Amino acid sequence: MNNLNFFSDYLVASLHLTVPLAFASLGGLYSERSGVLNIALEGMLLTGAFSSAVATFYTENVWVGILAAVIAGGLVGLLHAFLCVTLRVDQLVSGLAINLVAAGLTSFLARLVFHGASTQRLPGIEPLIIPGLANIPVLGVLLFQQDILVYLLLFLIAVSVYVLFHTSFGLTLRAVGEYPQAVVTAGISVAMVRYCAVVLSGCLASLGGAYLALVQIRFFSEGMSAGRGFIAIAALIFGRWHPIGSTLACLLFGATEALQLRIQALGANIPYQFLVMLPYAIALFALLGLAGKASPPKALGVNYFPENRGLD
Repeated sequence: MNNLNFFSDYLVASLHLTVPLAFASLGGLYSERSGVLNIALEGMLLTGAFSSAVATFYTENVWVGILAAVIAGGLVGLLHAFLCVTLRVDQLVSGLAINLVAAGLTSFLARLVFHGASTQRLPGIEPLIIPGLANIPVLGVLLFQQDILVYLLLFLIAVSVYVLFHTSFGLTLRAVGEYPQAVVTAGISVAMVRYCAVVLSGCLASLGGAYLALVQIRFFSEGMSAGRGFIAIAALIFGRWHPIGSTLACLLFGATEALQLRIQALGANIPYQFLVMLPYAIALFALLGLAGKASPPKALGVNYFPENRGLD
């Protein structure tokens, strides 16, 4: 029974560590399927965590905090879209700039809002227990005793598969990321599709930040995204820009992080620096293993110039 409990706790911890990665990866999926490279996922996660923490801190209402995170993430996505689609700034530079601004601005504002006490305990989102199903061994704890954001994530993954591969909007989105000139001949605005995709990307990624602040940790700390946005990008590539594949890749990285935490707790004679780097090493090895195999959208990272008949 102890072994079963240990295994069950490990699976639950893996799931909790996966959720923010999966939200960010799902957000990046929409942006990159439209052809806009989204390195700004790290900044979107951090913005979502900060805005949800601040809104919850002042209102003591987690739902207001989640709404604030979605709005703030959408605005960051709008900024990224404006820079990349309208001004045609280099997409990599735009994403890195947003990450740097988000890191500095959230750190500065957190010290003002929380008066230096960024570890102010916040109201959290309690688990939603489904009667009957919650008593199933292992699966009950894993799937039927989770908070609303976990259920929302599972719903969004299913919806994303349907939208991307079984609707006209999904076909248009993928076409814009592959060959935008063909979309233009059909009378569809490439800029509008990319704006919608990048704003949606910001909203989804910010939910991952809200999960960090309101469920996983229950306070805001400077730089609490801790590179998760970049791991989400690696998961997106590893999952070949597919909602299910990317989520499974996030689960791999979440399980690896949960494993290193448990190894530390057991007091194994392994330098903790090696254990901390383990999830990032797994991400690196995953990308190395996919070298030359993963095919991104053909127009990814390439700005579209309407006055030209080709991609610059």
